Amino acid sequence: MILNGIDRVMEAAHLLKGKKLGLITSPTGLNKDFVSTIQILHDHFHLAALFSPEHGVRGDQAAGAMVETYTDPITGVPVYSLYRKDSKRLSQEMLDEVDMVVYDIQDVGTRYYTFIYTMLYALEDCAKAGKEIVILDRINPLDGVTVEGNILKPGYESFVGGYPLAVRYGLTAGEVAKMANEQMEWNAKLHVVRCQGWDRQMLFPETGREWVMPSLGIPRFNTALIYPGTCLFEGTNLSEGRGTTAPFEMIGAPFIDAEQLAADMNSLKLPGVIFRPVYFKPSFSKFQGEQCGGVQIHMMDYRAVEPLETGVRLLCTIKNRYEEFSFLPPLKENSRSFIELLGGDNVYLQDNLDADVLLEQFREESREFAKLKTEYHLY
Repeated sequence: MILNGIDRVMEAAHLLKGKKLGLITSPTGLNKDFVSTIQILHDHFHLAALFSPEHGVRGDQAAGAMVETYTDPITGVPVYSLYRKDSKRLSQEMLDEVDMVVYDIQDVGTRYYTFIYTMLYALEDCAKAGKEIVILDRINPLDGVTVEGNILKPGYESFVGGYPLAVRYGLTAGEVAKMANEQMEWNAKLHVVRCQGWDRQMLFPETGREWVMPSLGIPRFNTALIYPGTCLFEGTNLSEGRGTTAPFEMIGAPFIDAEQLAADMNSLKLPGVIFRPVYFKPSFSKFQGEQCGGVQIHMMDYRAVEPLETGVRLLCTIKNRYEEFSFLPPLKENSRSFIELLGGDNVYLQDNLDADVLLEQFREESREFAKLKTEYHLY
């Protein structure tokens, strides 16, 4: 069986013994027997604090909901929020409570997913405070080889893109930490407890592990696989399927002709996917309670699917066919729109959006990133 870092934590006991530990984790922080990392560290070491990312350490917070400080009812350990209105970082007061920070959250291998920035913020904060940080590494469910998309540009940093990664970056969390620590010259006292038995070519279904939802918006592997492409719709006035049982797999809006859009997309003969016309009413989020027409993306061949190209071509097709389509405006005056933050650039705001031109540019950047990342491979 493929082992994640938490499955080998006792091999790293010499790092953890005698230290007051602060753990950053989520519901995916589990070993192969589904015992939580919280419980394992509480039972075997001195777990002094829990640091909560978006969704909470036990997954009881909604997407985007601010997390307050509280006491974990199971262990009695204080829980401090890393998802506050004014900050998403470790404060000096939090760091004063611990000798070492431990991170264990399942990543989904896509630049937009916020947990990776929780980790990088913690890495930088620990470097400044002179605290050690341990990453309990986990496999990348989208494999450790494939790179897709552009690299985030300076000036477009946010919590959905806080570091110059490609959209699909083909690294584990531990490898991203190693890369950032060296490239940013943070020089944190970083330790990575490595996975065992993982082949970089593996997609998640080939690992023998059970899928545990990293968040409610990523309920299954299919969702994670298409997410690099369809998360872009969060920056538009279309529903990205939130409020349905197939978030990021279904895209639509009240003004979409489902049959026509499916026909348009299937005529492109994109690798590994088929588009099915669908009708849905989201129970929350965009178009709550309204009938939407759209498509569901069915992944027929995991190896052939190119999720970012699929999402970009779907976006361009809808933008060029429907006058009702629009990108969402910035949330604050004089700030960037969400599509710019997701895109890590302003490329999607071009007047005549050409998928072929855009994707060729992305391929050049992904080739560049693919070369760079090999320096930081741990597997």
